[in-house]
Amino acid sequence: MIDLNLSIAMGDYDRTRPIADGRVKIDGVEPTCMLLSPEEMFFRAFRHQAFDVSELSLSSYSISVARDDPHYVALPVFLSRAFRHTSIYIRTDKGIEKPQDLKGKRIGIAEYQLSANVWVRGILEDEYGVKPSDIVWVRGGMDTPGRPEKMKIDLPADIRIEQAPEGETLNEMLAAGEIDGFIGPRWPRCYDEGHPHVDRLFPDTVATAEDYFRRRKIFPIMHVLGVRRQLADAHPWLPGALLKAFSQSKQIAQAALGDTSATKVTMPFVEDNLRRARQLIGPDIWTYGLTPNVGVLETFLDYHYAQGLSPRRVAVEELFHPATVEAYSL
Repeated sequence: MIDLNLSIAMGDYDRTRPIADGRVKIDGVEPTCMLLSPEEMFFRAFRHQAFDVSELSLSSYSISVARDDPHYVALPVFLSRAFRHTSIYIRTDKGIEKPQDLKGKRIGIAEYQLSANVWVRGILEDEYGVKPSDIVWVRGGMDTPGRPEKMKIDLPADIRIEQAPEGETLNEMLAAGEIDGFIGPRWPRCYDEGHPHVDRLFPDTVATAEDYFRRRKIFPIMHVLGVRRQLADAHPWLPGALLKAFSQSKQIAQAALGDTSATKVTMPFVEDNLRRARQLIGPDIWTYGLTPNVGVLETFLDYHYAQGLSPRRVAVEELFHPATVEAYSL
């Protein structure tokens, strides 16, 4: 059998590199791998269906499924996950000391429908009683003016969104005190540079996230892996082959983290943080597959629908190719 030549767009992560460098072979596939930023990858995938296989924003993909117009079908390969308590930044001179103080504030966002922002808004409402309608959202580019939403969205009438002034970036506005905070997956440059009046809302984001996980058992999912629906229909073996290969790739990354002979990541305390994460989450700290992640996905889809991003409440099973819902075992 001649291998399929497929383009694969994904982030440059330890869990994807074994596929990019050829250590893991995808059965029946000759891949052309592109390691791209989420912004470029998602824009090209959702605007132009540019890749055969692509990492996808869970939020954008859920919108396409809810609208019955998905060009991709997802696999339960969760290439990006993050506790988003780290994603709320505030001006410390605006009277914001707790989440409830965000009510009535002007908060910058790059895109309303970003998966990270869905999670943050859901957590703020669920845990602290702060509704999306309690905040004035200021939309714009972080470091480049005029960033568009990847997909057209229709939001509830009580959601207030302002556009950043022409020619201004959210980073500049936050640094100047023209907005009261920022929510997003990337930290603002002014925070990274040590601005004296910009900080995270939660002083100890790790302790806050650990408490959240102990109570809710949620490690938030940001991205899934998608394959062109037409390809999956034409080659029904392909989704299973991709799930198998990406699972093997993740296993290699996790084994490397646990090899303490020499640290594989350019970061001190890796072994200590790995032990801490395993004590919290369990031996597999980054699970793929549907069954162990149903609760996380149900919560996300509840948030997505409640926030007006999905025109209907999508069922978890609608997201994934049926050949990847169950896996074989020996």
